[in-house]
Amino acid sequence: MAYEIGKLNHETLLGPIAAAEDALARLDERVARSEVGAGFAERADFFDSVSSMWVGGELVHLEDLVLHDAQMDIRAPSHELVIAHRIVRARRRVSRNDPGWAVSRAGIMALAGVAEEPSAEAKPADRGGEGVELDLLDHDALSPEFAEIDEILARTKWLVDGNEPAEQRKREPEPSVGELLIRDPDWDEGERIGEWLALVKKVEPIPATLAAAVLWDAWEYLEPLQRQHWLGQVLVSDFLRSRGKVRSHLLTYAVGLREVPRERRRSRDRTTRLVAFLDAMGSAAAVGMKDIDRLTLAKRQLCRKAAGRRTTSSLPVAIDLLLSRPIVSAHMVAKAAKITPRGALNLVSELGVREMTGRGRYRAWGVL
Repeated sequence: MAYEIGKLNHETLLGPIAAAEDALARLDERVARSEVGAGFAERADFFDSVSSMWVGGELVHLEDLVLHDAQMDIRAPSHELVIAHRIVRARRRVSRNDPGWAVSRAGIMALAGVAEEPSAEAKPADRGGEGVELDLLDHDALSPEFAEIDEILARTKWLVDGNEPAEQRKREPEPSVGELLIRDPDWDEGERIGEWLALVKKVEPIPATLAAAVLWDAWEYLEPLQRQHWLGQVLVSDFLRSRGKVRSHLLTYAVGLREVPRERRRSRDRTTRLVAFLDAMGSAAAVGMKDIDRLTLAKRQLCRKAAGRRTTSSLPVAIDLLLSRPIVSAHMVAKAAKITPRGALNLVSELGVREMTGRGRYRAWGVL
């Protein structure tokens, strides 16, 4: 089931490659120099998570995701909401680590929550002198206890070795029907991840945007993980960061995929799919540029209302929170500014931010 790069149609791909490279370079430079770059990067995690779920065929409300992240749910979180929040946490973890960390076996296993088996040649860790005090104890006083412990260890040695007696050997439980519906026992995730990582090394000579498109197409084809298919979009974004195309933030690749029709993303012709993936990068960059302009204008308007206030005013804290979250509630503002919910409502009314929910209870405000 190996993915073969084969011969690429460079004549057809040359134009989309140039457009994607130019769009990503412009967005990266704009975010790095913008005064709202940090807030834009934090907001991008939520937008990319919702778009990733949309591409996968699931609908998650942005309002519920933000409130769930702030631990202020207004209802019991659904299964889709929990997965969406996991995407947000995965993007944050990737952003905190060095570029390229996620595009490695250790990074993929950590993000997917899969524990790797320790190697047989692993050396025991140095405990820094732990247990030295035991040599100074009087062994004669504890000899009966040690003898009892040795006897227990001798009787249970077969548990450690795995060579239990025939009379104690039990039949391994067969997988249940529910387990077979959730996981395929023949699905070798380790081998598929290894094939995808081998492809990462093969695409090094290829331009960064085209290499990212090939990696995403290979991820769709190989499906290394059974239940975390969304992780591929995060890995592609980190791959672009490791290649130096987007250094200031983590690209919202799922936002771009959402702008591309499904017929192009799922086409049987690989060249058509690669062009669609390249166009998705350009679309993500275009959406990001619009968000930067919108946030920059909003910050300037909000800062005018905070001008001339006392240095102990909580308005700057509320402004930073509004620029770093798609929506905010009164309790979120109160928690960030360390004030009462009533005081948070007064801050929001002074800023004149638009109310997003249109409800009398559980109201939320945000910058469109």
